[in-house]
Amino acid sequence: MNLKQNNFSRERALNNPGLRERLLQVKTIYLTRLKTVTAVCFSLIAVLMVTVFQLNKRTKMQEAENGRLMAQVEALQDQLSEGSERLDLISASHDSTSHKALTYIESIQSKLSKINNYLTKRGLRSIAFKTNKINASKETKGAHLDVYSRYNRYLDKLVDNIARMPMGYPRVSGFTSFFGSRGNPFGDGRIEFHPGLDFKGRMGDPVKCTASGKVIFSGRAGGYGNCVKIRHTDNIETWYGHLSRINVREGQRVNVGQLIGKVGSTGRSTGPHLHYEVRRNGKAVNPKQYLSLN
Repeated sequence: MNLKQNNFSRERALNNPGLRERLLQVKTIYLTRLKTVTAVCFSLIAVLMVTVFQLNKRTKMQEAENGRLMAQVEALQDQLSEGSERLDLISASHDSTSHKALTYIESIQSKLSKINNYLTKRGLRSIAFKTNKINASKETKGAHLDVYSRYNRYLDKLVDNIARMPMGYPRVSGFTSFFGSRGNPFGDGRIEFHPGLDFKGRMGDPVKCTASGKVIFSGRAGGYGNCVKIRHTDNIETWYGHLSRINVREGQRVNVGQLIGKVGSTGRSTGPHLHYEVRRNGKAVNPKQYLSLN
């Protein structure tokens, strides 16, 4: 009975023009609102995407600006450091007390620490420096200032030379072969000239450069196998051969003690070791004379 009544009511609604029109109006309003909501959602998504893009762009610009500011800060710090040293020199000309003398000694000791750090990175023993005490009562203010100024300039030059001059061991170990004439290691009985030193090593042991400079070659080099060549001051070069891995690229600037590769047995080699050469004006010289500060 209920089903018949429901079907009858539905037929009356469909046959009623006024009711049918109201239903169409409701449906039209619903679709219009749905389209409006959809359009608003797409608009919000578009705004969010534009905002994210602009924020990302602004972040990159801020990072670049921060980098420029950091560079300016470092430059200002260097200027402040130089200015501070100049002020110390000026004030020292008016104050030759033991306190100022100790201030200069501390500055000098800082440079000596750098020197010893360079030596340690090369596997060399540090050097103990002895400073002479100055009797302020017997020295004039100008002489007192001149002594420490000359001492300071000398140490600045010494620090720079030690950093750029090949010195010490590319790896701390014993030798398997020396510079000069030797028997052919491949056992054919001939005598050959060996232009460097061979250091003992295991596959993968670290190899470090003995001075700051510029990498002028990085790759395969015939009998040297994987090889790195670095140019230093006074037209001096250091070569590192038979590497299993190269950690630097051609044109790269390297600092003393930096890892440049790993021990290997590439090229003309009988086993894992490091071949190390020092060349001056293109000619191989005995690296042994560069192993110590003397």
